Amino acid sequence: MSFWRELKPAAFAAAPVTAAILALMAGVMLLASGATPTIPDRFFRLYEFAPVYLIEVSHFLSSILGLVLVLLAFGLKARLDGAWWATMATLLVASPLALFKAFAWEEAALLAAFAAILAPFHGAFPRKARLARMEVTPGWLFSAFAAVAGAGLLGMWSFQHADYGDKPFWAVMADADAARAMRGWAGAAVLLFAFGIWRLFASAATPKVVGEDDPELERVRAILAKAEEAEPGSNLALLGDKRFLFSASGESFLMFGVRGRSWISLGAPVGRRDERMELLWRFRELADSHAARPGFYGLDAEHLPDIVELGFAIAKVGESAMVSLETFTIEGTKRGNLRRAWRQAGEAGATFEVVPPEGVPAIMPELQAISDAWLVHHAGGDKSFSMGGFYPAYVAEFPVGIVRFEGKIIAFATLWTTANKSAFSMDLMRYIEEGPRRIMDFLFVELIEWGRREGYQAVEFGMAPLSGLDDRPLAPVLSRVGALIFEKGEEIYNFQGVRAYKGKYDPVWRPRYIAAPNKWAIPLVLADMGLLTSGGVAGLAKRPKKQEDGLPSAA
Repeated sequence: MSFWRELKPAAFAAAPVTAAILALMAGVMLLASGATPTIPDRFFRLYEFAPVYLIEVSHFLSSILGLVLVLLAFGLKARLDGAWWATMATLLVASPLALFKAFAWEEAALLAAFAAILAPFHGAFPRKARLARMEVTPGWLFSAFAAVAGAGLLGMWSFQHADYGDKPFWAVMADADAARAMRGWAGAAVLLFAFGIWRLFASAATPKVVGEDDPELERVRAILAKAEEAEPGSNLALLGDKRFLFSASGESFLMFGVRGRSWISLGAPVGRRDERMELLWRFRELADSHAARPGFYGLDAEHLPDIVELGFAIAKVGESAMVSLETFTIEGTKRGNLRRAWRQAGEAGATFEVVPPEGVPAIMPELQAISDAWLVHHAGGDKSFSMGGFYPAYVAEFPVGIVRFEGKIIAFATLWTTANKSAFSMDLMRYIEEGPRRIMDFLFVELIEWGRREGYQAVEFGMAPLSGLDDRPLAPVLSRVGALIFEKGEEIYNFQGVRAYKGKYDPVWRPRYIAAPNKWAIPLVLADMGLLTSGGVAGLAKRPKKQEDGLPSAA
């Protein structure tokens, strides 16, 4: 007993993969057996007491169950509870059918033995996703197709070399044994074809998108209002385009988006620090149970130990700029240009104020007009997922810093705040050309002073994509390619302009990372991330324009 207690954890860990292999082998065995000639002596002995229709039905169903076992192997590998139950039922039905189709007692014994081995390991299959919604990968479907096709070819070859060599094909098909084999194979092929067509249109059992009218969004607001673990960018949870995974306590969440087979978490979990690791594991397990490709984007360095514990590969994707409010000042020669722009705008009559969320609906028409005018001169339109867009319900969630000139709003920035006041950030920043030049510098300086008065420790200026990547001979390939794009890709995106504009505030540059189950999946996750943010291929193809005053359009 002590030996079994020591061996049990390893046995349960190996059970899903072992069961998947055995199910695949059992399925192939049934397919091959159904497509090849029976042993004449056994068949005649069986024919003496079993009715013909029972033999025919058993032979046909055995081939179908063989294909079912091949498909269930995927669910067993994914540790699905439903796959365990379905496999047990299939084995217990297929075992007696093996006796009635051709008195194949060896097959019956092997199937019964497999069921006996699998029975004690129910606990190794804890996932509750429904089999009807399970996403089967194209590669797995191709493998199943290969097994069915191989069984058919084996059957054709067997019958052509078993006293049928001098007969034409139609004569072979007229033979009862050959026809029985071909019916079983054809039935399995038709079932696989139907299953493949169904999978093309069936959707994975992913959590739904929580829109602005969904009651779940109130849970998200409540968590953000008291989260001990949150960055300013966590407020993107209110954009209305995310899916959520909540902790058991309801005090933490992880937000993610789905693009193709990629499930991409935007940052780390939000809420309680002690629930972060559990949510990370649950996210990976949920994605794995649906054959999805999990990924994380925009991770901070402090999250990497947990991500490494998941077994993920990591790559740097850029750096984010953070300015400490305790030490920032516009005094001194280094900030002379910034100080002059701020002073000139103020002397020209520009004024600043922060409108609380409850007051934003009253000024929404003015903000909408500024945003519309701004978008006319900026290709790409409003973004989504990892960047905020001008959606009235979303804008009304936050305080808005506005600049007035001659009584009219000419610039604004929506503000991402955090419950612990560790940092705040600007989300949407838009303006019109109807006031003093460099009005955004005036707005930034005023916002920094507002943050200082409100007790925030720092202000985040967001990420500079592909910034800070090494182009050394031994650096990772992705890092070298990213560094090359950063240096030479100004026609694609204003990479260096974004870095330079944020750099004039002398920020601390913090690396940001992307993570995926293996290094080969990172480019796929990164591509799907770009499509999620840009609204598809059409949106990604629109290049942002550069600003004459130096403010990058990505702001």
